[in-house]
Amino acid sequence: MSISSVPQFKLNNGKKVPAIGIGCWMGTVGDSHQVTEMVLKALRLGYRHIDTVSPFDLSNRNERSVGQAIRESDVPRSELFLVTKLSSEDHGRPEEALQRSLDRLCVDYVDLYLMHWPQAFDAAHDRYCSPEESPTFIETWKMMEGLVETGKTRSIGVSNFGIKNLEILLKNARIVPVTNQVELHPCLPQHELLNYCSSRNILLTAYSPVGKHKFATNPTVLEIAQRKDASVAQVLLSWGVKRGTAIIPKSTHETHMNENLTLIALDKNDMQILDNVHRQPGMHHSVCGFHSSDLGGSCFGWTYDQLGWDMVKGGIMCS
Repeated sequence: MSISSVPQFKLNNGKKVPAIGIGCWMGTVGDSHQVTEMVLKALRLGYRHIDTVSPFDLSNRNERSVGQAIRESDVPRSELFLVTKLSSEDHGRPEEALQRSLDRLCVDYVDLYLMHWPQAFDAAHDRYCSPEESPTFIETWKMMEGLVETGKTRSIGVSNFGIKNLEILLKNARIVPVTNQVELHPCLPQHELLNYCSSRNILLTAYSPVGKHKFATNPTVLEIAQRKDASVAQVLLSWGVKRGTAIIPKSTHETHMNENLTLIALDKNDMQILDNVHRQPGMHHSVCGFHSSDLGGSCFGWTYDQLGWDMVKGGIMCS
């Protein structure tokens, strides 16, 4: 797919983002030659939306590798939509954290800076703060709003926010998040969250959009893929874009990366079928590994209720 043929979404601040990006978090690889090569391949193939991350844990940080790939490529910075994230450890110092990210990426600005999780982490005491403890996500968001005025980020958004916490944030926000990056795929379509965000002009961005390949043998998805002469991943990614969400799949294989850029046509019936895959027995759940059985079901120190997620232990949806 050529650069010009990749669909774009218009954000609520007027800026545009390519609908298909490349996710750069590679588990424990962190900064490595593998990440640099992956991003270089992606840029050669036509990807221009690059999603990276800056967790406090150095083993997972990949911004330097992404920055190296950008420098080694011939792609002008102005053509890229570059995303990085504020880690929970840095909720009390987003300006300092963003500057560290810019230094590692070797760029003057990012196009989008996301609050990775609503909960802050107290590194001094090795614990996650409760929703009422400072810095709250409202306090952090207000500091992030000031970063837009510096020009060091063009847009700000959130990640892993449910409707409950979006409601709280929007009542206190001067700038509406341009996006909410969450887990999205047919096992976890989050229809209610999509409708909520769409009504407020907040773009949903899907991480794990192919469900960590949990659909490779699903008969419903396979039937559509075979009928369309396409891969399962192409079916899932095309569904994601057609429903109005940006997608950030990740792959180190050039063939798969090229396939992921090639959307297929899905009709109304195809969309309805995929919209309802989660209704199949045992299918309505998260596929991510960050869930804990602590506190009756939680992620990174917050219960599902505190996160505003309608889940029970193991990331299984209640309804």
